[in-house]
Amino acid sequence: MLKLKTLLILSVTVALYGGYADAHPASQLRDRSFYEERGDIVWEVPTEKKTIAFTFDDGPDQRQTPKILDVLEQYQAKATFFVVGDRVDRFPEIVRMELSKGHEIGNHSYHHPSFQNLGRDSILSELTKTQQAISQATGQTAVLFRPPGGSYNQNIINISKENNLQLILWSWHQDTKDWKAPGVQRIVNKVLNNVRNGDIILMHDYVYNSSQTSEALKIILPELQKRGYSFVTVSQLLSQKSDQDHHIKVTQ
Repeated sequence: MLKLKTLLILSVTVALYGGYADAHPASQLRDRSFYEERGDIVWEVPTEKKTIAFTFDDGPDQRQTPKILDVLEQYQAKATFFVVGDRVDRFPEIVRMELSKGHEIGNHSYHHPSFQNLGRDSILSELTKTQQAISQATGQTAVLFRPPGGSYNQNIINISKENNLQLILWSWHQDTKDWKAPGVQRIVNKVLNNVRNGDIILMHDYVYNSSQTSEALKIILPELQKRGYSFVTVSQLLSQKSDQDHHIKVTQ
């Protein structure tokens, strides 16, 4: 009877937990430190320098991006723009303008789908078409990639590596949620109240019918300058990390 009870308990345990690893992507089974230590994903860069990286997703946009570029230039700030491929095809002159002002271009997919449910071929197509769009518009190749919505799993990580793209997310305490147009002061408070060395700040240069991001930058940048911060591209920030062996080498 005791053996029978033991077998029943084991059977129930296997039924409940046995398939867990196969049913969930690896990213849900491992903590953030696993991916950071391997250099698979970057959320922020530990550094003693008072430098931070502003990043802008979903552009280029013919109205909002130039406004943001003007504010960045006013405060000698460099940033990284994670561009959507089909918008690069529509507004190549905006991407060229970003590069001409010393900013960096990253890959943010071609159609901005959620990558979690995409197969390998679809993910590869999204990355490749965006790389081609960037190259055609600028003559340069992106070395950084940010998946739409920050979604990742081992499949996405592997494809990024195979295509020499470093996967970049953002500091968890620096998601401004400006895409919701929450109000200029909310965006300002999110950045200023949480800033620390090596932050990667998430913003957007395409938000439908909103200029809150550029207006918030007019307050954020001079205040951070007063605190002694400087503003660099993600690649420049990565170069300040003491242990760089795990990251893909990037060039300016």
